[in-house]
Amino acid sequence: MSTPTHPISQRGFTLLELLVVMVIIGLLAGYVGPKFFGQIGKSEVKAARAQIDALTKSLDQFRLDVGRYPSTEQGLAVLVAKPADEPKWAGPYLSKALPKDPWGQDYQYRSPGEHGEYDLLSLGKDGRPGGEGEDADLTSW
Repeated sequence: MSTPTHPISQRGFTLLELLVVMVIIGLLAGYVGPKFFGQIGKSEVKAARAQIDALTKSLDQFRLDVGRYPSTEQGLAVLVAKPADEPKWAGPYLSKALPKDPWGQDYQYRSPGEHGEYDLLSLGKDGRPGGEGEDADLTSW
């Protein structure tokens, strides 16, 4: 004769089993999380370098057409909109609007520059000169 089974047989997890699973998930998140977010910072730096490269090429094309780089006062806006006093302007030199750096700040442009005919830079994540890692300045020189 077999023992009767209860029609509603439920077996749950013990508190110890739940705690072990939560500790394992916490350890995995603690190991994977920093690596994942570190990659995001690296991709922002790569994006800023790519944008600086594209802006540099656009500035060079402007110089070929006009005969000089834009002044500091004209800034990078002349790559998108024709200034009234530039008859040789053959732009727009950028296919889209003037980009901001990956951290939402404007690129800094000076002409003449301290490091060449012009200086083009992003101040990095912190938005201040200098810094290290993601906070470091990214430059065209």
